[in-house]
Amino acid sequence: MTDTTRNVIAVADYIGCTAAELAAKRRGDRIAAGVDQKVLFHRRGRITLTSGRLLLEGWGDEDLVLQPADVTAVENRFTDLYGRFIGGLLNAGKPLILTTPVGEIYLMIDHRTFMETTDNRRWTMLINAWRRG
Repeated sequence: MTDTTRNVIAVADYIGCTAAELAAKRRGDRIAAGVDQKVLFHRRGRITLTSGRLLLEGWGDEDLVLQPADVTAVENRFTDLYGRFIGGLLNAGKPLILTTPVGEIYLMIDHRTFMETTDNRRWTMLINAWRRG
């Protein structure tokens, strides 16, 4: 067992997609997302943050593994691709956006459908602290 798998900082479930995937969604998908966000976020699995890596299990054919240097920006905000209308009126519905070598990644961590809330604010702080070392 290596240091990067032993020192687990946080683990949760996620739903996610890339900015390009989100931009390709049709108007009907965006309307349906008002009821269920999973319409927009087809990638799902477990996210694990350790001292040496950020792991997105189930990202594609293979898990996505990011090192601190791979994540050049971390934001928790509404955008033109994912706005307040889709994410709900609460700030807790803002997506977590990571800028990475595979592009911008939109995540909803521990998304709770009924209340449209997430743990994204907490994970934004965790990932930013992890990036700083």
